Amino acid sequence: MTGGYDAVPGEECSRLRSYLEAVVEARPAPVHTTLAFNAVYFGYELGGDGYGGSPLCLDDFPVITFGECAPVLPVGAMVCVATGSDPLYAEIVYREGAHPEVDVLGDVPAWVSGAPAGAEGPGRPGTDAEPRRRELLVPDLHAFGPALSLSPAQLHRLRTRGRWINEDGHVVVDVCYPSLQVARRDDLTAYADHLLTTAREQLLSPFVPVSLASLVGGTHDDDLRAGLLGLLDTVRGVLNSSAVLRTWGHYALTRASLADCWRDTGPLGGDDLRSLVAAVERAATTPARRRHGLVAPTTVYTAVGPRLRVFPGAEERLRGVRYAAAVCRANVALADVVQGDSEQGLFGNGSRVSLDDAFEGGGVWRSHHPGDAEAPGDPLVPAGRGWNSTLPAPPEPETEVELEPVDAPLADDDALGTGELLRSDAQEIVWRAPLRLAHLIGGWFPLHPFVAQDLHLPRRAHPTLRLELDHVGETLDEKEAVQYVAAELGYDSGRLAGIVWPDDFFPGLMLELRRLRGDTVIRLATRRLKDRAQAGDRETGHCYDPRVLTREDVPGSSRHGDSAVGLGPRQLVMRTVRRCGLLTLDGHALMDRSVLPSAVYGRRPAWSQVAALDSAVAKLLAERLLESALGSRDTWGQPHFPPRDGQRTIPLIGYRPARPRVISPWGGGEPRGEGLRGAQFVAGHLRRLRPGCLPSDVQRAAFREHCRRLGKADGWELPYGYTFVTEHARGR
Repeated sequence: MTGGYDAVPGEECSRLRSYLEAVVEARPAPVHTTLAFNAVYFGYELGGDGYGGSPLCLDDFPVITFGECAPVLPVGAMVCVATGSDPLYAEIVYREGAHPEVDVLGDVPAWVSGAPAGAEGPGRPGTDAEPRRRELLVPDLHAFGPALSLSPAQLHRLRTRGRWINEDGHVVVDVCYPSLQVARRDDLTAYADHLLTTAREQLLSPFVPVSLASLVGGTHDDDLRAGLLGLLDTVRGVLNSSAVLRTWGHYALTRASLADCWRDTGPLGGDDLRSLVAAVERAATTPARRRHGLVAPTTVYTAVGPRLRVFPGAEERLRGVRYAAAVCRANVALADVVQGDSEQGLFGNGSRVSLDDAFEGGGVWRSHHPGDAEAPGDPLVPAGRGWNSTLPAPPEPETEVELEPVDAPLADDDALGTGELLRSDAQEIVWRAPLRLAHLIGGWFPLHPFVAQDLHLPRRAHPTLRLELDHVGETLDEKEAVQYVAAELGYDSGRLAGIVWPDDFFPGLMLELRRLRGDTVIRLATRRLKDRAQAGDRETGHCYDPRVLTREDVPGSSRHGDSAVGLGPRQLVMRTVRRCGLLTLDGHALMDRSVLPSAVYGRRPAWSQVAALDSAVAKLLAERLLESALGSRDTWGQPHFPPRDGQRTIPLIGYRPARPRVISPWGGGEPRGEGLRGAQFVAGHLRRLRPGCLPSDVQRAAFREHCRRLGKADGWELPYGYTFVTEHARGR
């Protein structure tokens, strides 16, 4: 399941689907994808105890205080709500924007709809490097069972006082984002970041049924992130595939609860939902909004959350987690009518209705009249037209000439992939160096200076040498295994020319060369890796230099040539980031996103070319072939990563070499989990003991070792009443 929904056999999806359907039915709030993940990963009991019997350490939860500044807390975060007495342990089940400019009737100023975090007014996005946004968080105060829940009387007192939670049982905070880029992250990426940072101890707890570190085979951040995003994708796919569930964005509700709502004649029932839909449809055409002779288009923005409070008797049904259910049901109702009764949002009365902002106020719907003057589009994809309408119009484009891509020289070319002397004595000289792209194209390889000096004899300016190739573990052609090549010698350097490189040699491949003193034979050999590895876009079983591989094994490069001409935007982005980004020792390359177009084309290209590159970057980020990060720029304009204190932060895009995926014996890696010839791998886990029994010293030690492998160095002992079952394989 760490590989994502498409990688999971149907039988396993069916088992997970049955459980998640039961979770959605049991919980009073809509179940977000992250909540569904929590239920599976941390163990949500359906009998009413929730997470009360789970191994979560409550002291690790971040503390939030009503009305104050808070860190980023995505849906799914488990928190402690500060109170004057007993703390409230809760799970955030819903969040939305709570902009102060949205009025009590749900009317939204145009600039607020789709505005970025930190926006200060129409057309003013703000200049704060750490933008703030007011948000409403809906905590489930009963998620941890009766033992950790306050009584109705206690909750009533807290709501009445309004100091720790508001009168509806919600928490309104000013969320401080470390950057605008972080504020724009989607829900699943934001939650993955939360689990890998703020809630890392919770994620890697040895008390969970199977820790993520066990699933991915290590604690490297890249592996943990990839596995976590894969699990979240699996959960989302299962929720979306259920016939008994309906989703709004990432929130899942049962179809039965939606049907019950439509049949309900009370507050926020079917009649009120119909009234809401009709009000949004007619918002831009009502007589109160039109004057005699008015011909200018009219646009109205309506926030669902505040608008629901207008209906008589709705107050009680908007308290606690029921608010989240009401908002999601209202949005589903609006979406169904827009899809069923309009032509891409265009209704018979001439108005066009579309979702403009999915986050602010529970969802901001845009009503525009006349709607037939606007270009059609998907009415359920938030377009942020309100905010965009307040931005200054772009200048009229001048006649632009599309540029051809250019390749700037590599800044670190001289230092990249230099050779290393392994041994030099009276008998032989041994050195190693990575194969470079230029060597493959030109059929040559540099000699170590000591060898060049030894070969530099009078009357032998270009001696012929015998080159013997040994590609360990592979069979070479006779013409490749033994070659006679020329040694081209300079004053203090030299190279072997006329080499025929084997077809599977690639840039970065490590070569070890040795020559006996006075001999005319040079032996060149590759070295085997212990296990085969994914090296960039290729798989290899031989040692390589990841820096050279990142720089030179790029789109447009082969042993027949090296050029960016003719590449599409996607390939140009990958080529430029890998060739020009800040290079790390393990082959990562990070680049300032703002300079990408100039780096590709040598100067600022045509607007259409910039747009094509931006689109390619977005797709590569979504496919996780590129990663986003934050760096900084110093006063001389030099970028740095990680960001340095006191320097202006800048968004980066990064290439991460594909790491070898650790194949655990979960299902043996065979289709339908049939691996290990009918055996099933069982991870180490806790098991409750019978009353009066104690775990053995051996199992205590095994649990400490289990904790150490998960990154918990010390201080972890078995909880009272449990023993540890070591990992093992069992037959079916």
